[in-house]
Amino acid sequence: MKTRAAVAHRKGRSLLFKTGVVAAGSLAAAQATVIASLAGLDWWKHRNRKVREAPRPGTFTAQVEDSELNIYTSGDSVYDDMLESINGAQESIHMETFIWKNDEVGQRFLDALNAAADRGVEVFVIYDGFANLVIPNSFYTFSDKVHVFRMPAVRRKWWRGLLRYSGFNHSKILVVDDNIGFVGGYNIGSMYANQWRDTHVREVGPAVWGLRNSIARVWNEGRHPEDQIEWVPPQNWDPEVRVAANLPVQLVYPIRHLYLSAIERANDHIWITTPYFIPDQQILEALIGASKRGVDVRVMVPKDSNHILADWVSRGFYGQLLDVGVTILLYAASMIHAKTATIDGEWSTVGTANIDRLSLSFNYETNVEIVDPDFAAEMEKVFEADSEHCEILSSPRWRDRHPMARFAETVLIPLRPIL
Repeated sequence: MKTRAAVAHRKGRSLLFKTGVVAAGSLAAAQATVIASLAGLDWWKHRNRKVREAPRPGTFTAQVEDSELNIYTSGDSVYDDMLESINGAQESIHMETFIWKNDEVGQRFLDALNAAADRGVEVFVIYDGFANLVIPNSFYTFSDKVHVFRMPAVRRKWWRGLLRYSGFNHSKILVVDDNIGFVGGYNIGSMYANQWRDTHVREVGPAVWGLRNSIARVWNEGRHPEDQIEWVPPQNWDPEVRVAANLPVQLVYPIRHLYLSAIERANDHIWITTPYFIPDQQILEALIGASKRGVDVRVMVPKDSNHILADWVSRGFYGQLLDVGVTILLYAASMIHAKTATIDGEWSTVGTANIDRLSLSFNYETNVEIVDPDFAAEMEKVFEADSEHCEILSSPRWRDRHPMARFAETVLIPLRPIL
């Protein structure tokens, strides 16, 4: 016979479980309501907005060791130079991209790659399957001489490992003849050419090896040796220009450490531009710690990005940052999609990774890291030019926001780990 204590214990556990289920259900309902409301508000705000061209600070150049680096802030310019490189390719082309639109720009790239393969250039192309679900498969009509890998969202079969072994291919890289390389935030599409403010870098010289190798690592995973991209030796170690590339299938995520290490070394200033700012606790604490020790920390984000949910989850961090003196810059001229940082006039990074959980602990991403004062000076020029189109968020103004905004930010906190 069960004792009264045992019966009471069982009833208590049952009540606790039911309470938890009700609480979880209430939170999910509140989140759904908030998300639906934000989506409706976003539609209402933008329903009659005219399309504007994004500001273009220009193209900037620096010589780093034996490599020439160009910083692009115009999609038209970077696309033209990428296509010129493809059209002039003599031996090899390696390309990796996330979104590839079936518009005029997308067709130009498709035609150029096919033409290169047909004239004898060895062409390898990787593009993300999930990001292009809305694009008809009929658009991706490649020459049978092009090596193509449409990467599925879940690359490894579920019975072979956890979901974290998979990830979206968020990298955007082009390498031509092992001597010219491009990397940055630009996807392929007409909208990105002039409506979004983004940043890309071109490398000419030995520094390109790291970009080529990062594509090869993604392509070669799980392939027979005869189907792999062959390894080539670097021309030198390039200690001032390095590539950090996430490889989720092997649980390798070096870009997060790249940011943490640089932030922790900062002595004077940290200037970050990112379209989606949802840092994990360590990166958040590193930025707060830097500001507390007197470092000028500035974080530039879109005033309104293309993902309203990410915007509102991001806003949940602003109060902590403003309270310790971090400057929040809201870019208002257009959607800013650049993923860059420059620190102390010495260290810089340009690449594909956002400061969020998806980029730093899930996606295939590629960033180039440059330790060079001349390149950092050019990056600072870009940041200062972009700052002219920003609103500075002040702590008093932020504290006075509507209580419903505070409620929405609080309800969305549990979503941080998955965004």
